[in-house]
Amino acid sequence: MIETDILIIGAGPTGLFAVFEAGLLKLKCHIIDALPQPGGQLTELYPKKPIFDIPGFPEVLAGDLVTNLMEQIKQFQPGFTLGERADTIEKLEDGTFIVTTDKGTKHHANSIAIAGGLGSFEPRKPLIQDIEFYEDKGVKYFIKNPEEFRNKRVVIAGGGDSALDWSVFLSDVASEVTLIHRRNEFRGALDSVDKVQELKNEGRIKLVTPAEVIGINGSEHIESLDIEENGAHRKIETDYFIPLFGLSPKLGPIANWGLEIEKNAIKVDNALDYQTNIPGIYAIGDVNIYPGKLKLILCGFHEATLMCQSVYQRMNPGKKYVMKYTTVAGVDGFDGTRKEAEKAVVKAID
Repeated sequence: MIETDILIIGAGPTGLFAVFEAGLLKLKCHIIDALPQPGGQLTELYPKKPIFDIPGFPEVLAGDLVTNLMEQIKQFQPGFTLGERADTIEKLEDGTFIVTTDKGTKHHANSIAIAGGLGSFEPRKPLIQDIEFYEDKGVKYFIKNPEEFRNKRVVIAGGGDSALDWSVFLSDVASEVTLIHRRNEFRGALDSVDKVQELKNEGRIKLVTPAEVIGINGSEHIESLDIEENGAHRKIETDYFIPLFGLSPKLGPIANWGLEIEKNAIKVDNALDYQTNIPGIYAIGDVNIYPGKLKLILCGFHEATLMCQSVYQRMNPGKKYVMKYTTVAGVDGFDGTRKEAEKAVVKAID
């Protein structure tokens, strides 16, 4: 049994920052995530893409933001249960909770913070025969490490921002990039569309529209794709096929925990602390919904901060917490470290 004060479900940016805010209150955190590494969407979907709306960072790569958050919370020594999904929950008579994962790992916590983003993601797969057979043999639904495609032939299918952006990015990495879309028009940022047009004109991206991939060929690995273009069939030789048709978010087992759900999100009390209809269970970040909700990382940081304050009161009823700025109080890590601003020196001037 893993014991903790706050059990955080979801290791995305909101869940990670909650560890820091809890640490300032001397509250211990443990994090569960179905993914094998921390970072959530930032790590899984777009680690190499820049984010422009994080305060203090004019531009920061998603993966670098995760690295910085992990460094920031290191002093508070959070525990991690990775590669396991929160499956069942039991509320005990004393108001605490036991959460068991799909692999049987049990966690006992005073409070639970669900920070699962949009839930667990499943790629929207094209209806191509035997595509599952090739998922470890050249079919990729996510691009985690662009270097994997260095000097390789790549076919990307899709008409949105992801397909456009990765086509542009991989034009400097792969030996050959082919972008296939079933329409001539693309639904993406105008500058991305213009960049693809420019690279097509330069011969650095092959554009095949309107067309669809209808078949995959190869024994041990993808060797070619069957394409239907304007009613005619032809083959394209390739090393990788990357269909980028979006993701289907699902709450998973959490949807059966008795929480109030609206539009595939968890309803919370945003007037106070982002608590759900079950006392002691909170939902922060993209997974929650309330009037005026904005699905932004910086909003998740704010929600995590207020959630931790509420858990402190829940664990210390009647005790008043006097908040002090970190520039004044410093930060005391659970590992014995201390960070503080240099103290002012009183000295006379002759």
